[in-house]
Amino acid sequence: METYKLECHFHLTEGGNEPVREWLKKGVSADVRKEIGDDIRYVQQHWPVGKPHVDGFGKGLFEVRTSYDKNIFRVLFHVINGEMILLHGLHKKTGKTPNHDVALARDRQKLDVERWKQQKGLKS
Repeated sequence: METYKLECHFHLTEGGNEPVREWLKKGVSADVRKEIGDDIRYVQQHWPVGKPHVDGFGKGLFEVRTSYDKNIFRVLFHVINGEMILLHGLHKKTGKTPNHDVALARDRQKLDVERWKQQKGLKS
């Protein structure tokens, strides 16, 4: 039986959607989906992890780095209370992760932190 240092969950939008799950189902092929899943599983089992598997953007935002058939894919995530929350997925076409993708992930991260604080009865 595999042991995991981190549980893994999909970010849930206020509208009830799971953007990364939807992207994995509709935005990438089955082979790519398997490769990304294997990389996420590796991070779960070996956390904390650095390059080449994971890179960071600061303030608790990270990316799982997946390469498949000369293509680059990223799943941006954060860790809160021992849980890896998958925030945003993308097929990377430039050397740097686009700012709008990072900003979107940060917005989702803030929402998750606020929800967690509310559940714990903490002030924002």
